[in-house]
Amino acid sequence: MIKHILIVLLLLSKQFIYCQIDGDNIFDKNQVINIELNFSQTNYWDSLVNNYHVSQYMKVDLLITDSTGTTSFNDVGIRLKGNSSYMHPGNKKSFKIDFNKYISGQNYDGLKKLNFSNGFKDPSLMREKLFFDFCKVVDVPAPRANFANVYFNGTLWGFYTVIEQIDDQFLDWNILDDEGNLFKAGDNFGGSPNGGGNEADLKYYGNNQTNYYDLYELKSNKDTNDWTDFIQLIDFINNSTNTVFENELPIHTELEQYLRSVALDNLFSNLDTYTESARNYYLYHNLTSNKWEWIKWDANETFGTYGGQTVSNMTTMAIDFHSNNRPLLERIFDSPIIFDQYRGQICYLIENFFIPTYLNPKIDALKSLIQSSVFADNNKMYSNANFTAIINNNITVGGGPMGGTMYGLKSFIQQRWNYISQALDCSGFNSIISRKNMRSVYPNPFRNELKIKQLKNEFDFIEIYNLLGEKIYKQQLNLFTILNLNFLENGIYTIKLSSKTTINKNPELISIIKI
Repeated sequence: MIKHILIVLLLLSKQFIYCQIDGDNIFDKNQVINIELNFSQTNYWDSLVNNYHVSQYMKVDLLITDSTGTTSFNDVGIRLKGNSSYMHPGNKKSFKIDFNKYISGQNYDGLKKLNFSNGFKDPSLMREKLFFDFCKVVDVPAPRANFANVYFNGTLWGFYTVIEQIDDQFLDWNILDDEGNLFKAGDNFGGSPNGGGNEADLKYYGNNQTNYYDLYELKSNKDTNDWTDFIQLIDFINNSTNTVFENELPIHTELEQYLRSVALDNLFSNLDTYTESARNYYLYHNLTSNKWEWIKWDANETFGTYGGQTVSNMTTMAIDFHSNNRPLLERIFDSPIIFDQYRGQICYLIENFFIPTYLNPKIDALKSLIQSSVFADNNKMYSNANFTAIINNNITVGGGPMGGTMYGLKSFIQQRWNYISQALDCSGFNSIISRKNMRSVYPNPFRNELKIKQLKNEFDFIEIYNLLGEKIYKQQLNLFTILNLNFLENGIYTIKLSSKTTINKNPELISIIKI
């Protein structure tokens, strides 16, 4: 009887440690999965290229191998994707697969779609993974990312980054609400009656929702097709008085989270987003909180790859940089109250996470994970030597839009951190992490037991991440919690204290050491 009780308790404890969510087979741990695509058509490549121009899917059989084993699927939908990434030389194009396209209900680990990024303008082939992992740690909504070796009819086609689809599955696990309107910024590679080349600029163009069709795409609730809430948000951003804007922006948006999202774009010089190009973002109306949430997208040109035409040195870019006609950023930066909150987010990040000592080990770990796959990819855009060199230092390659001088990962982080640390006085922004006074995490370093004491129920959960950014432990928190972590190897870990129920969603992130 006692043995049976112990088995039940053990099973319950394992469930308590970690609750699986859709897509964990691919995204929960850092790995290089295998994707084998088998086309029945003899001229499948010509069909893929022709279908690209009309966003048309075609059928393919698929085998996916990850840490859980191999799973096969018939009649999966596939199409080529991307705008600038389609300029990747040769046949290594970005693509999307849709498990559900031809067989209703077909999915893998709860996922209906996956995106495969070809590493356009990224000799390191890890920019998106690094950036999206960083977003996850600091609680900024963004897709998960991992890596894959992709085969077409038995031939290695290339090494890709696998990117999670922003859809109802993503909303379910990340935001805990999937009934609201989800808008995607348009690609803005064309003209528009409003001018601006279809820029998703969040400017107000009147109450007629058709005025916005060239700028944004409604990705949910398409049958209803009601843009009223979105237009009300844009009206508020553009037409509210300064006092109303300052007082009510936290009512309309998850403001702290959004300011941290803007801070990330600035620190990583991620300008192929609202900041400059006015694309590559989603806005979701969370009906549970009645607030809009900003979701990241497309990060292959982080680390200063995009936008050199307006910023000569990405490592010394001002913290309030933005292109013209970006009313949301303009009003935030013009408001002393909100701009101070934004600067507090910058300080929070450069003091805790956007620092070489935190990021460099993650870069080294990813390099070790993917180097052999990168070297085996004969269709990649850049050479093996480029991959090796850009980890640490700037490189100069070729000419044209895919060449020139490109920032090294570690050198960019160091130089950007040096500049921001000197340009911004963070001594007055301790309030951003004042909640540390409301809890104690001790001892640190620790041997087996870690204790967490809260003065009030500020946090509901603790998650522990290793140096690879993999989540290895999760547990609920009480006012006083003792964690038995003797299963951990000695080393450095990050703990994330968070709550989805509190108004203030800024997580607490702490480095701990097991000895």
